[in-house]
Amino acid sequence: MQSGHHEGEVHHHKKNRHLLERFEGYTDLIIVGLIIALGAAMLIGLLTANGKVTW
Repeated sequence: MQSGHHEGEVHHHKKNRHLLERFEGYTDLIIVGLIIALGAAMLIGLLTANGKVTW
């Protein structure tokens, strides 16, 4: 077995990742958070509604 670096290997460093690439990693979490926030807002709206229209 050989140890060391082989020619043609590409090593990616997390420090040098582009801002958009980091955002893509958090996209799923952002979408799930938005769904939970909208669901909570709808639930609060349903629980506090009294059925009387103000206009």
